[in-house]
Amino acid sequence: MKQRIKIWLECFRLRTLPVSLSGVIIAIGLAKFHHEFRWVPALLCLVFALLAQVVSNMANEYFDYLKGTDKPGRVGPRRGVTEGDIKPTTLRNATFGLLAVTCIVGCCLIPYGGWWLLPVGIVIALAALAYSTGPYPLSYHGLGELTVFIFFGLVPVNLTYYVQALRFDPIVLLMSITIGLLGVNVLLVNNYRDVDDDREAGKRTSVVLFGRKPAAFAYLLNGYMGMAVLTAFWMLVALTRALPLWTLLVPVIYLVLHTSTWHKLTHRDGAALNPLLGETARNMLIFTLLLTIILIIYSR
Repeated sequence: MKQRIKIWLECFRLRTLPVSLSGVIIAIGLAKFHHEFRWVPALLCLVFALLAQVVSNMANEYFDYLKGTDKPGRVGPRRGVTEGDIKPTTLRNATFGLLAVTCIVGCCLIPYGGWWLLPVGIVIALAALAYSTGPYPLSYHGLGELTVFIFFGLVPVNLTYYVQALRFDPIVLLMSITIGLLGVNVLLVNNYRDVDDDREAGKRTSVVLFGRKPAAFAYLLNGYMGMAVLTAFWMLVALTRALPLWTLLVPVIYLVLHTSTWHKLTHRDGAALNPLLGETARNMLIFTLLLTIILIIYSR
């Protein structure tokens, strides 16, 4: 039983979940900072974001298996359906079943944000599948990073804030850009590691298209650009409520962690890159939690 649970947890790709968590958490912090926090829609957004990412991860594993992209003994983390631990039909049914649950949770947000959230939710559901399948699978045409930036940065941060405050805010938009850039790095690590397998399988990720050196540079640049955006964020915040100077330690801490991970990225290969996926997600979550705590503290 424990082994079966472990297999399914690997399928969920728990190490990547900070990407979906971060967008919602920081939006909650911003809502609290602006005295707009509402716990019910915030909790629904958190559940929806986690479920949507798990569905996307499961769909990615299932459709990559069908396309032959993932092979037994791959360099990356073990894939249950590829190794024969999970039947393909079982994974398919679980994926679409969980997608249905995700849609139900999303519909629960309509009373808080309005009926216009319904088409937005449909787009999110379709994007979770279109990432790996359909007539033009996004991850197979170098569009994975753009998809992550939009659906794990811009969308969750702005919508989570909106269903609480019933308005959009330029400060929130800036933060969504930062979160999107940091989230892209998690995918970059994954594609950086899998570049040889992806090239052989015909999966044209951005790393396959442009190579590892530009990908490593993009990884480093994303982190620094994300923190640079915070300059405008801090200036806008100062218009309403100044944060003490010591709070600038948050981007500094992130950049130290980020640069260290980037250095490892450029000096490792093969399976040695696997821990960097979780490390990149960890850096993102640490940044998010520290800044959220500050926003909550100074919301008083």
